[in-house]
Amino acid sequence: MAEEQQESTLTVLLAFGANLGIAIAKIVAAVVTGSASMAAEAAHSIADTFNEVLLIVGLRRSGRPADRRHPLGYGKERYIWTLLVAVAIFGMGALFAFYQGVETLLGHRGEEADPLAGYIVLAVSFALEAVSWQQALRQVRRDAREEGLSMLAYIRRTDEPTSISVLLEDSAALLGLIFAFAGLGLHQLTGSAVWDGLGSIMIGVLLTAVALVLGRINLNLLIGNQADPRLVHGVRDLLGAAPEVEWVVDIVTMTVGADRVLVCARLDFRDALTSGDVERACVRMSHELRAAHEEIDEVFIEPVPRDDPELRDRVIARYGRRT
Repeated sequence: MAEEQQESTLTVLLAFGANLGIAIAKIVAAVVTGSASMAAEAAHSIADTFNEVLLIVGLRRSGRPADRRHPLGYGKERYIWTLLVAVAIFGMGALFAFYQGVETLLGHRGEEADPLAGYIVLAVSFALEAVSWQQALRQVRRDAREEGLSMLAYIRRTDEPTSISVLLEDSAALLGLIFAFAGLGLHQLTGSAVWDGLGSIMIGVLLTAVALVLGRINLNLLIGNQADPRLVHGVRDLLGAAPEVEWVVDIVTMTVGADRVLVCARLDFRDALTSGDVERACVRMSHELRAAHEEIDEVFIEPVPRDDPELRDRVIARYGRRT
């Protein structure tokens, strides 16, 4: 886990350095060329630079140990900061891009100057963004491979949104640079500023899509996702195989941070067991679960009768009759 934290920090710091330099260059190019697409890209890079700061803060604060006020730790705080990243991408990047594009289409911007500076900045920006994008892609691929998942499945299931955020930001940045280049080039070729305005609007659409994806990922994690189904099945199999357990009545899991899972299990123990036998079995099974799945942080085991009608109704309401 510490190694993954360091890798995530490296990914964010690399993205921060790249975005800061790119943002400054784009601002200068936007002023020189008067291009709406370039101005939208400048706002995009400013938003990305600000976002890396938020991600770094989230990484640091979510790593604090559990205490009396927060007995399950601060792991979910990372999702708050990453959700703020999604808000910043839309508020600082997408809305400004839409504004620049509409203003250009309405003819409220001046004539575009020599776009050469814009082309140079876009080319350099693309090279720098590609370096950051490769680092983020390498980390996400490695994490997905370790989990035995495809990249798409990993993005859907992951409880570590930091590297995903950087990957999506950098992917949007590369596509945004292409849109800006197209807007500049078509404006120069045709003499019509409509293309520049459309390029800016396309950048706004792209940033809105990224913000929605990031927002959805972090919203689910904040609400409290169930753990990876493979972990849930592993927990059920381990508990069901215990000699003291007659029946696994219910299992509730929740992600409480990156690689941190809370497990609550309701078990019907064999009637011949004494209270001491049940206590020792609970302690042993808790140790076995943590040994089998390092991401399990807390385990709560509750002895219950499996024929209790109220409990049965609650389980059926949550999972359906197949459970």
